[in-house]
Amino acid sequence: MSTAGECVAPGSSIALVARVLERVDPSVFVITSFLAVVVLTIMMVDKYHLLYHGKLWFEYLTTSVPTIEVPMTDAEAHDDGVKGEPVKTMQLVDPKDQTKLNCYDPSTKQLLGQAKNMSAKEVEKILLKAKKAQEEWKQTTFAQRRMVLRTIQKYVVNHVQDICRVSARESGKPKVDAVMGEILTTCEKIRTVCEWGELWLRPEQRPTGPMMMHKSAWVEYVPLGVIVAIAPWNYPFHNSINHVISGLMAGNAVVGKVSEHASWSADYFGRILHQALKVNGHNPDLVATVTGMAEAGVALCTSPLVDKIIFTGSTPIGRKVMESAAKNLTPLVLELGGKDVMVLRHDVKLSNVLPFVMRGCYQNSGQNCVGVERVLVYESIYDEFLKQIVPKAKALRQGNPLASCGADGKVDCGSMIMPAQLQIVQALVDDAVKKGATLHCGGKINPGLNGQFFEPTVLSGITPEMNIFNQEVFGPVMTVVKVPKDDDQECIRLVNQSAFGLGSSIFTADDAAGLKIGQQFRTGMLTVNDFGSNYLIQSLPFGGVKESGFGRFAGIEGLRALCLERAIVVDKVSLVRTAIPTPIDYPIDMNKGFPFTESLVQLFYNENLFCKIKGIFGLIKNG
Repeated sequence: MSTAGECVAPGSSIALVARVLERVDPSVFVITSFLAVVVLTIMMVDKYHLLYHGKLWFEYLTTSVPTIEVPMTDAEAHDDGVKGEPVKTMQLVDPKDQTKLNCYDPSTKQLLGQAKNMSAKEVEKILLKAKKAQEEWKQTTFAQRRMVLRTIQKYVVNHVQDICRVSARESGKPKVDAVMGEILTTCEKIRTVCEWGELWLRPEQRPTGPMMMHKSAWVEYVPLGVIVAIAPWNYPFHNSINHVISGLMAGNAVVGKVSEHASWSADYFGRILHQALKVNGHNPDLVATVTGMAEAGVALCTSPLVDKIIFTGSTPIGRKVMESAAKNLTPLVLELGGKDVMVLRHDVKLSNVLPFVMRGCYQNSGQNCVGVERVLVYESIYDEFLKQIVPKAKALRQGNPLASCGADGKVDCGSMIMPAQLQIVQALVDDAVKKGATLHCGGKINPGLNGQFFEPTVLSGITPEMNIFNQEVFGPVMTVVKVPKDDDQECIRLVNQSAFGLGSSIFTADDAAGLKIGQQFRTGMLTVNDFGSNYLIQSLPFGGVKESGFGRFAGIEGLRALCLERAIVVDKVSLVRTAIPTPIDYPIDMNKGFPFTESLVQLFYNENLFCKIKGIFGLIKNG
C-alpha cells in the first residue's frame, strides 16, 4: 500500500504535511480541527451576537417549559364529533337571537355551534381589560415573554392532530394543508421570534456626525400598547396566533378579530393562549378574541384605546378599515388582496416545476394570500405545459377531509369557506370562458358533494380583458397566460400589469437571469425556483405594494413596527454640556450671528479643505 508521502513529489510542502499527518492520531486531529473552527468562528462572528446566543442557549438548557392542558369538546376532539343534518342555507347571524353567530363546517354544511356576535360595548370592555393587562406585561423581561411563547409551542407540537382537526373542521382544508399552513408557519414564527426578538428590539446605537460628536444617540423600541389584529378565515389557527406571537414579544397586548366565517375554532385556540399565560403567572386578559360582524370590527378600528391595527383581508374592506382608523390617526398595516404570479421560463424542466404549480394553485383550495393566481408560461413550452398539467389537475380528489376517506389522506382538495365566494369564482370562470378562454377541467361547483366544493379548474388563453386576469379569485383555479416569443420584457410587463403586488416566483435553469427578471417585478416578495418559502423564513418581512397594501409584518421590520421607535440623545461625558453659543443666544448679535452659523456650515459640510479652515477662523472671529 502506498503512503500519502509517496503520492506527492519528494521535498514539496504537500509531502511534508502528508508525512506529519501520518504520525498524528486521527482523534487528536479531529478534535484539534474542531477547536480551530470554533476559534476562527469566534474571531469572525460579532461578539455581541455570540454572547447573546450563548445566554439564550443557557436559558433554554436551564429552564423547564410548563405543560398546559386544554379541555376539548367532542367536535374539537374527534373526527366524527359533529352530529346533525346538513342545513340548506347557512345563516351567519342566528335569526332567533341576533347576539349569536352560527358556525358551520363548510365541507358538510353541518352546524358546529355558536359564537358571540359582540356589540361595540362588549368590544370596548375587552379593550379596557387588555389595556390594563398590558401595563403589567410591558414590565416583563424578554425571558418571561419567551417562556410564554415556548409554552404555546410545546402545546402546538404535542397537539398537531387536534389543531389540524379543528382547523379542517372550520375551514374544510385537508390535514396536510393544515400542517403546512397552520403548524409549520406558527412554529417557525415562534422559533424565530424567541431566538431573534430580543436582539432585534435591543436599543440600537446611531452615528451622530462630527457636529454632534460629543453626544450619544440611540433608538429604543418601546411597547406600543394594544395591538388589534383583524384576521381572515383561510388559516384559522395561524391567523389567530400570528400577531399574538410578535405582539407579546414586543411587550404589547393583542386583541384579535376573527372572521365571522371562522369563529367556532377561535374559542379553542383562545383557550390555548389563555392557559399559556395563566400557567406562567400572567393576566389572560392580555390576549383576547373578538367575534362578530361589522359592528365589532368598526368598534375596534375607531377605539382610542387601540395603538395599532393589522388588517389582513380584501382591498375594499381594507379601504374601510383605513378610513375608520383615520378618525384617531391609528397607525395600521394593510395586507390586502393578491394576484400572485408564477413564471415558467423556456428553460425549465417541467417535471421538476409542475409540483410547485399544483401546490401553488390548489393548496387550501386556492384560498391563500400568496397563492398562485396567474401562471405565466413561455410560448415554447406552453403547449407541453398544458399537456402535462391538465391530467394532474383532473386527478385531484375532493371531499370532506375529516370523513373516512379524508382521514386516510385520500383528499387532495377540500372545500371553500365562504358561500358567497363560490359564486364569485363561478362568475369569474364563466366570464373568462365567454371571452375566449379554454376550460380544460373543472369550472363549476362540484355537484357530487354536499359541501362548498368548487372543482379544481384549469383555464388557458387568459387575456387582460377577462375579469379573471385582474381580479383576485381566491379559489382552486389555475389561470395560464402565454408569454409570446419567450420575451422576458413582455413577461415583466404582464406581471406588472396587475393592480396587485404581493408575491411572485420565477422558475428557470438560469438563476442569475431569474433573479434579474424577478427584481423587475413590482411585488413585495420574490422567490427564485421556489414557491412560498419566504413565509417559512420568518426573519423576512411580509407584505406587498399597490392594491396589496402597505406596511410589513414578520422579520425585524414587522417586530419593530409593533413598537414606539423612540430617539434618544444624551451627552457622552457629563462634564461636557451643550451651551447655546453667544452669537445666536437671544437677543441675537446682529453682527456676529449669521457669520457664526455660516462658518459652522463651511466647517462641517464643505468638502474643500481650505473652506473648512476658513470656517474655523470664522467661528473664532465671531464666537
